[in-house]
Amino acid sequence: MKQEAPLHALAAYLPEGTFEPVMAYITAHKVHLTVTRERKSLLGDYRHPDSRGGHRISVNGNLNKYAFLITLLHELAHLVTYELYANRVASHGKEWKQEFSKILQQFVGKGFLPADVETAVRQSMHNPGASSCADDNLMRVLKNYDRRKEHYFFVEQLPLHQLFKTKDGRIFRKGEKIRKRYRCEEVDTRRIYLFSPVYEVELAG
Repeated sequence: MKQEAPLHALAAYLPEGTFEPVMAYITAHKVHLTVTRERKSLLGDYRHPDSRGGHRISVNGNLNKYAFLITLLHELAHLVTYELYANRVASHGKEWKQEFSKILQQFVGKGFLPADVETAVRQSMHNPGASSCADDNLMRVLKNYDRRKEHYFFVEQLPLHQLFKTKDGRIFRKGEKIRKRYRCEEVDTRRIYLFSPVYEVELAG
C-alpha cells in the first residue's frame, strides 16, 4: 500500500529543521517520493529514471523521524551517484559512500539530531566501510528512538540457544557470533541463516 501525499506532508516524518534542506534535494532532482507501509526486507528504495518516469524514492513510513531522515538521505545518495556514474559503479561502492558522506555533512552540527545519533552519523561518515544503513552501530542508535515493543529484542540481546520468532512467523535458535553476524538455525528446516546483531525479533518458546 503506497501513500501519495502533498510534499509539505513530508515534514511530519522528518526531524524539526530538516524539511527545507531535504526539499532542496527533492525539488532540484524532481524526485517522485512515496511513503510506504513497513516492508520487512528494506527501509527505503531508489529507482533511476526509465520509461515510467524520473527519479523515484520510497521510504517506510513506520520509521522514527531520525531513521526516516537517514534512510531518505541514503537513497538520495544513490540518486546523486547514479547521476554522476549511471550504472558503472557498485551499488554501495566508494563513489556512493563519498556522496552519502557529503550529504550527511549538511545535516550534522546543525542541532537537527540528538547527540547519540549525531555521534553515530559522524562515525559513519569517517568510516567509509560503515557508511550505509548496514552500519550496525548507527542502526542500534536509531532504534533507541523507536516505540518499544514488549517481548521484542535485538538478536544480540538474546542468550545463546534462545528460540526467537521473525516477523514472518519462522522460529530460529540463536547460535554463535561469526564475525559481525549471528549464526542461527531455523528450527523447522535446520537451515542456517546469518542475522544482524540489531535485527529485531520476538521471543519464542
